[in-house]
Order: sequence, then structure tokens, then C-alpha cells
Amino acid sequence: MTTAIQNVESYLESFTEFEKSSSGSNLPWLRRLQEDAFARFCQTGFPTTRDEDWRFTNVSAIARTAFSLAEKGKGRVSDSDLKPWRVEDAAAQLVFVDGQFRGDLSALGTLPASVSILSLKEAIAKNPSALEAHLGRHLDIQRDAFSALNTAFIEDGVFVHVARGATLDQPIHLLFVSTTAGSPRMVHPRNLLIFEKETQATVIEEYISLGGGTVFCNSATELIAGDNAHVSHYMIEREDKDAFNISTLRVQLGRSTNVASHSLLLGGGLVRNNVHPVLAGEGAECLINGLFVGNGKQHLDNYMHVEHASPHCASRQFYNGILDGHAHGVFHGRIVVHKDAQKTDAKQTNRNLLLSDDAQIDTKPQLEIYADDVKCTHGATIGQIEENALFYLRSRGIDEVSARRCLLMAFAGECLDRMKPGAARDHSERLIHEHLLTIANQLPAATPSKGKAPRNWEEVG
Repeated sequence: MTTAIQNVESYLESFTEFEKSSSGSNLPWLRRLQEDAFARFCQTGFPTTRDEDWRFTNVSAIARTAFSLAEKGKGRVSDSDLKPWRVEDAAAQLVFVDGQFRGDLSALGTLPASVSILSLKEAIAKNPSALEAHLGRHLDIQRDAFSALNTAFIEDGVFVHVARGATLDQPIHLLFVSTTAGSPRMVHPRNLLIFEKETQATVIEEYISLGGGTVFCNSATELIAGDNAHVSHYMIEREDKDAFNISTLRVQLGRSTNVASHSLLLGGGLVRNNVHPVLAGEGAECLINGLFVGNGKQHLDNYMHVEHASPHCASRQFYNGILDGHAHGVFHGRIVVHKDAQKTDAKQTNRNLLLSDDAQIDTKPQLEIYADDVKCTHGATIGQIEENALFYLRSRGIDEVSARRCLLMAFAGECLDRMKPGAARDHSERLIHEHLLTIANQLPAATPSKGKAPRNWEEVG
């Protein structure tokens, strides 16, 4: 019996035990959703590099590891442990430890009656009818095995519902904490975020580690934004470098809706960040903005699948990557313009800095256009820190570490500039500053080029 077959059987054992005590075991519609998803996962198995969407990312390390579901209540986390990870001035902070909601570590604050925030497990128990119309209705479990696996193991996460016309000035902070894993462990957080017409809100979805070990975090978020809503979503990943993190954000945009997706990948060993917005309403606009920073042997994969399904919509993708050591980055940006999506305006840009000779980036901007009246562009650049810029700063009395940090921050600042001012941007900026300072300290001292021409930006696509 091969290892792959053995591990499928281990998932079957986990699913059989999970079904007996899962939150939705007494809800026919949810149980059917989970069973169909698990059947699909068993049918397809994990993707391989022969699949075009996974061409640059090998997940065999996940496929051959026998993971078990995290035991409830085993993770020991105190409020003092989380103090450095809090977001100041958040409207609400929900904490999940090893996939389970911890009310004692969370702070819901004083929310208006038009805003409902609770754990998904509680929502399933108290108000399942509020979930049925949306949970699992947008995520593509046929195409994506990881989404199917997450759907099969739906149990906990967050449910946010913002009623029509409501505005939240401060962000909702969702903190997912992984504790030390003695044996390979998996968690499948599931989030459902519903923003009705004419709402405004910001959500920060953040993943951290308090301890090492082999942890597989496979999260999925469905975000539904009604007509004329304005929503910002932040995905921040900074787990331990032994961790596997697969995240999927599926966004449904209504008419004249504006959604901004900001991704910040700083941690993890093997990370895959999927962002899939569907501009379903006429006049919708979507910004997909990201920064990924890797060193050591990190593998950071960003897969964007933007669907223009209605006319007069606009989307912008801007992703910057900074890679050092033997890190491997991936950007695969796919824009699909459907036949009826006339007057589409779409742009896609990927810029990358390689700080070592061993760092690697695979970039694939992609357009699929089935309409005849559109404006679409795409491109990518790859380069290194400019020696002349570094020399200029040092000649002005700036030490080398500070000069490198300044140049890196200028490059990363392009992503920060696209974030709306506020607590979420301040939090992101602090994390980027701290991370880039560490990288700048680790970079080797600059050496004269000895006649070798410096590498300039290389245009791709």
C-alpha cells in the first residue's frame, strides 16, 4: 500500500470520527455539504505539479504526512501570551487556538445592533438559517481539493454579518493561533463574512504560531459584499517555518461594490495564498494588493483568479515579492473576462526583489478574454537592490543596514500606500518594518562589482 493511499485512509478515519461530533451533524443541509466535499476530495486527492494551477508548488510534503485533527482544549494560551499580537483599537478581536474559538481570550467590545460577530460553531448551533444561503455556496470545491477538504471539516471559525447601511470605523481582528505540535496536526478554519448593501468595514485575518512542530492550517473564507458596499480584507500570515498554510479567500461582489484584498506573507514553510474574487455586479471594483517576504527555504505561492462576470467592472492586482536565502516565491495572476463583461478595465503587476543568488521567483501573469471591448494589461519585473542607490545612501552617512532597510521599505511601501489609513494599515506597517529590519541585518555586506554589470529590472510578459 502506498503512502498516498494510506494517508487518504487516515483522512477517512478522521472524517468518520469528526462526523459523530461535528457542529452540523443534526443539520441535513450542512451534513450533505460536508459529505459531498469529502467525496470530492477523495476523488481528486491533493494536486500535483502536473496541475497547471499548482505548476510551481509541490505539496507532496503535505500529501505524504499523516495529519490528525487538533484535540480540543489542549493548547495552553494565556492573555499575556497574546499581548504582542493584538491590534490596537480593533472593534472586536476573536481568538482561535488550534482551530477552536476561545471566548476567554476574545474581546467583542460594544458593537452596534446592526453588526453580529460570533464563532461559526455558535452560529451553527443558534442560527443555522442565517448561514444556509451562503455557507459553501461560493467556494469552488470541484476545482480546489484544499477547499473541498476544508468544507468537509467545517466546524469553527467566524461568522460576521453587517446589516444594510452599517459602518464599522475600526477593524475586526481574527487571530488564529497554532500551539506547539507534538505530532502532525491539522486545522481547517472556516469564515463566513456577509456585508449587506451600503456597508463599510475592515477585517484582519491573521495566522500566528506560539511554538513549533508540524502544523497544517487549511483555511477558507467566503466574503459576500452587497451592492455599494466598501470592504477591506487583510490576510496576514506569520506562522512558524515548520508550518504549512493554505488559505483561500473567495469574494462575491455586488453592483457598484468596492472590495480591497491585502495579503501579507511573512512566515510559514510552505504557504499558498489563493484569492478568488468574482465581480458579479455591474460597476464593481476590486483591488488585490500583496507583499510576500521570504528567506531561508520558505516557499510562498500567490494564486490570483479574478473573474469579470459583468460589464463596466475594474480590477487591479499589485504584488511585490522580496526573497532572500533559498526562498522560492510564486505569483500566478489569472484574469478571466467573461463574454458579457464588456468595458472591463483590468491591470496586473508583479514586482520582485531577489536578495541572493539562490532565491527564486516564478511569475506568470495570465489573461483570458472572451469579450471584445476591454482594456487589460499585465506584466512582471525581477531585479536586485541597486548598488548605485545603496552607495548614494551610504555616501550620505547612512550605515549599511539602515540603507538596505530604507531601500527595502521603499519597495514594500508601494503596497502600504494602497492601504486605507487606519489601524489595519498601522498594524501591517509595524510588522513589515520589523521583518525587513531582520532581513537587512542578515544581508551580507556589499562588495564591489569588479566590472560586472549590475542586474537591472528584467521585464517579463
